[in-house]
Amino acid sequence: MIATLLFVAFLGLMFVGVPIGAALGLAGATAIALANADSQWFGLLAVPQNFYAGLGKYPLLAIPMFVLVGSIFDRSGVALRLVNFAISIVGRGPGMLPLVAICVAMFLGGISGSGPATAAAVGGVMIAAMASAGYPASFSASVVAGAAATDILIPPSIAFIVYSVLVPGASVPALFAAGMVPGVLAGIALIVPTVWLARKHKMGAREASLPRPAFWKSLREASWGLAAPVLILGGMRAGLFTPTEAAVVAVFYGLFVGMVIHRTIKVRDLFAILRESGELSAVILIVVSLAGIFAFSLSTLGVIDPITRAIVSSGLNEYGVLGLLIVLLLILGMFLDGISIFLIFVPLMMPIMQHYQWDVVWFGVVLTMTVAIGQFTPPMAVNLMVSSRIANVRMEETTRWVVWLVAAMCVAMVLVVVFPQLAMWLPNRLGY
Repeated sequence: MIATLLFVAFLGLMFVGVPIGAALGLAGATAIALANADSQWFGLLAVPQNFYAGLGKYPLLAIPMFVLVGSIFDRSGVALRLVNFAISIVGRGPGMLPLVAICVAMFLGGISGSGPATAAAVGGVMIAAMASAGYPASFSASVVAGAAATDILIPPSIAFIVYSVLVPGASVPALFAAGMVPGVLAGIALIVPTVWLARKHKMGAREASLPRPAFWKSLREASWGLAAPVLILGGMRAGLFTPTEAAVVAVFYGLFVGMVIHRTIKVRDLFAILRESGELSAVILIVVSLAGIFAFSLSTLGVIDPITRAIVSSGLNEYGVLGLLIVLLLILGMFLDGISIFLIFVPLMMPIMQHYQWDVVWFGVVLTMTVAIGQFTPPMAVNLMVSSRIANVRMEETTRWVVWLVAAMCVAMVLVVVFPQLAMWLPNRLGY
């Protein structure tokens, strides 16, 4: 009865517009109080303890830093220089600007690890460029939103950091390595329908007439941006610093590039950058800490074991259960943000992972791919919200294009499910 009330209270609070973090904390605290009605203080002393326990984890220190990296590189001018460099390689022609947008977004994923931050950085450059070349604004917004979704797969990734905190045995370096090949695969999967749609509908008619940047000049200008992922990922692989320390290194590197090299960031801009990243980091970490209360109530009420037994004894085989979970997560991704999905459902799915002996790193990649798809699937599509606002179009106008990109990334996810070595080859090779 109390377990049912826990979920009813959470859904009811969400329905009336209570922020998801507050809904998690209030529902969890209510369930704890009802379950401990005869105890002193109704057992509510567990609330602050679990609030702190959910937050007091070393890997979470990386989240504010990587959010700050995204804000810095958004203003550093790196995206524009990377776009010019990519155009100098692939040239001009129908479908080439959308291809460049996807490639640049994937590359920026190796710097910030935040989808909305990359959607803002790439969208600020590419949507106007694609409009001048003759691409519809709704198509441009869809491409940028889909491309930015690859960022939570390509390391460093905030989603992987949160997953590593929730799942014992899933280390951050192993997850970062496991996300590399699926992230590139997802990017390639997006390129195919994007270029095909552009050419089928004869978009970008004016693109061929636009000037092509000189290769060596654009390479020189983009070199500082190109070096960023090498510094971050190479430093972690070489053992020079941990993922958390790598985030701090990336912050100072981004400030150096933006303030000294490109001079696009002024001292007066620092307050706005710090405030923006501080607000976003606070939202993420408060949700994480309040979700600790919800997770504690799930475990103390004994909710997880009955759900696990019901799924395992449902008559479905291993792949049927996996398919059911993926479909459920894809649907949830249309309404909830990725961090919330992780915090609510990973504790519920851990016993299922253990029962079927799924590799926790591989499952983390599959779960993150479903969350990535949700980032640009209406109605709750954070990347699409950002790109649609930049393109000045309604989200409804992007649906005819987004559906092709969602289908393409679903194909990439199916390949990772069917061939787990796509995710596990690199971490195994690196010894994680």
